[in-house]
Amino acid sequence: MQALVLNTDAATLSPIALFLQADIIVKIVMIGLLLASIWTWTIIVGQWLKLRNVGHETRQFERDFKDSTDPHAFQQAHKGSRLPSARVMQAGLAEWRSSTVGRRTIDREGTRARLASAMGTAVAAEIDRLSDRLNVLATIGSVAPFVGLFGTVWGIMRSFTAIAAEQNSSLAVVAPGIAEALFATALGLFAAIPAVIAYNRFGHVLNRLEAQLNRFADRFHATLSRELELDQ
Repeated sequence: MQALVLNTDAATLSPIALFLQADIIVKIVMIGLLLASIWTWTIIVGQWLKLRNVGHETRQFERDFKDSTDPHAFQQAHKGSRLPSARVMQAGLAEWRSSTVGRRTIDREGTRARLASAMGTAVAAEIDRLSDRLNVLATIGSVAPFVGLFGTVWGIMRSFTAIAAEQNSSLAVVAPGIAEALFATALGLFAAIPAVIAYNRFGHVLNRLEAQLNRFADRFHATLSRELELDQ
């Protein structure tokens, strides 16, 4: 009989049972945290696939550019590319043409400065585009524990209310409310921990990619600067 009671108690403290017997407020908290966790993993998987593909294709693009002899022909061959390096190159060539084509005199120092500014702006724009939705991970990582804590506080309040109503402080009276409260905390951490880890990891990857794009912009800037010298 004692074993049967213990099994029944364990069943009533299962995650599904805790959700079903929870107060409506705690249910809303749990559902919100579960949706936040699903959203977090959706962003993590999508962002990981995107950055992995961008990193691989960018390295290949830069190897091909290094082997090319005509940057203008290379740019035309990759005109529709959405790769960050390709867009940086397109921004540089667009500024180079605006500053040199059809002009009797060329301000070479001014052109070099504008080239650096145009490609630097392109690098920043590409990093902003790639970091889209990382703010969601940061928000979930910082807010989810407090939302779970709110569910915890609410569950403990219900436990004290049950004690007052039953005039009984035995474990059977307070256990469901306390378990419900701790389950809300666990869901908050379950949503927050992967979000924080992924945010930091993706931030590191984007910093490396930004440095890589800046190096490519510097090399391309040097290439266009040599063309300006040849036009003297």
